[in-house]
Amino acid sequence: MDPSAPCYTIVNDDSLDGMSTGAHGTPTSMELRNALQKGSDEVKLETMRRIIIDTLNGHTHYVLPSRNKQIKKMLHFYWEICPKLDDQGKLKQEMILVCNAIRNDLQHPNEYIRGATLRMLQKIKEVELLEPLVPTVRSCLEHRHSFVRKNAVFAVYTIYQAHEHLIPDAPELLETFLAAESDATCKRNAFVTLCNIAQPIAVRYLLSVLDSLEGMDELMQMAVIELVRLEAKTEGANRARWIRCIFSLLNSPSHAVKYEAATSLTVLTQNPAAVKAAGAALCDLIVKEADTNVKLIVLDRFDTLREKHPHVLDNLTMDILKVLSSPDMEVKRKALSVALEMTTSRNVEEIVLFLKKQLQSTLDSNAETYDKSVEQEFRQLLIQSIHVCAIKFSEVAANVVHVLMDFLGDNNNPSAVDVIAFVREVVEKFPKLRSEITDKLISTFGDIKSGKVYRGALWIVGEYCETEEQITKAMQEIRTVIGDVPILASEQKLLDEAEAEDEHPAEKQPEAETTVTKTRVLADGTYATETVYTSAAAQARLDQVKAAAKPPLRALILGGDFYTSTVLASTLTKLVLRFDTLSPDSKAVHALKAEAMLMMVSIVRVGQSKFSVIPIDEDSQERIMNCIETLARMQPSKAAKEVFLHDTKAAYAKMVAIEQRKTAEKKEKESKKVVVQADDLISFRHFAKKSAGGDDDDFEVDLSRATGAAEIRDDFISKLSRIVQLTGFSDPVYAEAFVNIQQFDIMLDVLIVNQTSDTLQDLTIEFATLGDLKLVERPAPHTLGPHAFHNIKATIKVSSTETGVIFGNVVYDRPGGADTSVNIVLNDVHVDIMDYIKPAFVNEAQHVLAKFRSMWTEFEWENKVNVNTSITDLRQYLDHIMKSTNMACLTPDAALSGDCDFLSANLCARSLFGEDALANLSIEKTEEGVIQGHVRIRSKTQGIALSLGTWLSFVLRLTMKHSNRVCPQ
Repeated sequence: MDPSAPCYTIVNDDSLDGMSTGAHGTPTSMELRNALQKGSDEVKLETMRRIIIDTLNGHTHYVLPSRNKQIKKMLHFYWEICPKLDDQGKLKQEMILVCNAIRNDLQHPNEYIRGATLRMLQKIKEVELLEPLVPTVRSCLEHRHSFVRKNAVFAVYTIYQAHEHLIPDAPELLETFLAAESDATCKRNAFVTLCNIAQPIAVRYLLSVLDSLEGMDELMQMAVIELVRLEAKTEGANRARWIRCIFSLLNSPSHAVKYEAATSLTVLTQNPAAVKAAGAALCDLIVKEADTNVKLIVLDRFDTLREKHPHVLDNLTMDILKVLSSPDMEVKRKALSVALEMTTSRNVEEIVLFLKKQLQSTLDSNAETYDKSVEQEFRQLLIQSIHVCAIKFSEVAANVVHVLMDFLGDNNNPSAVDVIAFVREVVEKFPKLRSEITDKLISTFGDIKSGKVYRGALWIVGEYCETEEQITKAMQEIRTVIGDVPILASEQKLLDEAEAEDEHPAEKQPEAETTVTKTRVLADGTYATETVYTSAAAQARLDQVKAAAKPPLRALILGGDFYTSTVLASTLTKLVLRFDTLSPDSKAVHALKAEAMLMMVSIVRVGQSKFSVIPIDEDSQERIMNCIETLARMQPSKAAKEVFLHDTKAAYAKMVAIEQRKTAEKKEKESKKVVVQADDLISFRHFAKKSAGGDDDDFEVDLSRATGAAEIRDDFISKLSRIVQLTGFSDPVYAEAFVNIQQFDIMLDVLIVNQTSDTLQDLTIEFATLGDLKLVERPAPHTLGPHAFHNIKATIKVSSTETGVIFGNVVYDRPGGADTSVNIVLNDVHVDIMDYIKPAFVNEAQHVLAKFRSMWTEFEWENKVNVNTSITDLRQYLDHIMKSTNMACLTPDAALSGDCDFLSANLCARSLFGEDALANLSIEKTEEGVIQGHVRIRSKTQGIALSLGTWLSFVLRLTMKHSNRVCPQ
């Protein structure tokens, strides 16, 4: 579209009341004339609407003025769009009347009519029409009312831009106007006009009023900032004045002015003092601005400024942390992310102290006035932030680890899991703190409620208890949290006591039996039905025993958490083996060994009894029995000791080292500075489609993002690839569409060509959709001359990530006045789901697998695609799947490296509508070198699961066809 073309106002096409229509639903010119001459104001208004619609559709009418203001406004719309030139490009004779009517309106005593006419005049470009109106427009600059003057200024601006010779003295005229004007809006309009048509005059005026800048109107201050930004690109002598000017605007009460001043100041100068002032202004905006979106925008701007000037803004870290008082979690997360990047050894203690106070406040918050879900999420976020600070700066680790360990008993399971992960990493990285931390951890066993936290705590105790005293204390605490052993005997004793209390021989009645039917899976994979007859009273007593208060670890075991039981068995084995290497007292070693074996045996037995919620699984039982066999030997083998006492700790130490190396490499990669060579390409925004590098100022970056210039894909080749042929070359009407997908909208630019020698009346395209697609507006009918062509645009809204179909037909009236119409069916346009799928990553970096499992369990729609490919390399096939589905791999590279004939990877993607899609790739290479396996896709909605599966199947078939064509069998 031509950027200089006028933008017309859209008027709703309502049906006219009390007016007959022609054969095609269009009133005749005589009927329109009668309605305008004899009808009421309401009829005249509706008639003007109809005339404007007809004019846009190619029918020409001419309308006379009216005194009614609404009709006059519609008349301005009509004058804006009506054709003003004849076939030879000369002004039509009828326009003389229009010019006279416009002049009369420009001299009208009513200031609203004058101002509205001046606004309409800004959209007229014909020089013959504008030339006789210039004196009247100039006289409007002296009108008593500001509404007329401010529109007259912009009318002078548009006339000067289009035809400079009509008002050659416009800059001097506006300079005089600006000096004498008192209205703020009029002054701002004149100043903006001078900035665009005579920048030196605008600079001269600004220098004359620079001292009174702080008292100016907000719009005027914004215009001044715009002029300063333009002047900053030139090496002028006033640069120091511009810096002082922008400095003064940093204290403006207007948030918009303060933001623009802060971003413009860093364009003018890179002085650290100026950068600090701009950063302080942005911090003030973040704290004081109430709108959440504005807070996020300013936080992004502050983060960009911090990246460009490292360590200059570090003293503003505490100011950024004040944003944590915001109720929005996204703002808190972004503020903490920025603050952690600014943390140094100088301010880390102050930051950690502030985070500890915030963490404590989440426990003291009022339950009635504070959202519990937000509180738990915020607490988890604080714990993760303290974790990062403590790992990065060892001097604060000892200070915060004990505070965080108080949250191991937190009812919010993710927070407690984060704490135990933090404790595990601190124990590994800081050997001097191990003894103190393990003692504190052992003492908190009684407060832990979660199985995940228990598993982490038991592993830490089993690996890092290195003295006899610690091992003895750990065994005592484990004995306390597991309760009386054997577990089965103590539970049976409680049941017997309950039965004894319920027995009353004199009143004893026969107990009614209840039948419980369950489905079991047999060893061969078939199903069988199991019927159990139980007494209602006996079942009630058993439920009473199960519901009784129990120690925390015992409650987990009886609740069926046998995975934690296996970790407990492994921990007990490690403690006994290490105690055996430390203590010379064989009697104490045997006593400790017997006690550990008794606990493990009692876990297996109670898992096979009725007191357990679910029976113990085979894997857990085998793991516990292996630990028992290891301790039962008089002298455990050297290999067993190596596995229990060294290998697991060495594996975790290796994992921590790998993560630390990855973090260092990522930081080094991000901190690399781009060196600009003398012969590097210079990027011109107006000429280049893509940025060629260089340090653009923030305004240029924002402009390119807002206009889409940073991601332009509308070059010639990409447009050709997105053109869809809708009709055949031999059809009377040829149609093709350029499909442009813009996030939630599909823009169809349809080219229609009349391939006949007849004029086609009322030609229109009727679109329809399948799937979650909605046609926003139907294309209007058009009249197409012989061998003429026309462009029709249609907008379609997309509401979900599903494969949609757009279909329709071309309808037009048959030439010769026949009543029948011609219908041409269009080819279907398929909407590609991949345009809405983007790679996604799980936010919780410490618990990617756990988060993936949680989402996988939550998502109910699954689609399974069998692998059929000619690719022979497992990793190459994974890369092919990631590229084809726009999915990101959540499985770390360390788990995918090595030479193995089996590969399993987790993938994740997110649509533009916020829908998550997960995939699990499980493949293996057979002895023949063929890859077999499947891809399982899961999502919350059925549409994305089916669409992704269909697309993946299509991609796999395509690769097989390609391989068969290249390498025929």
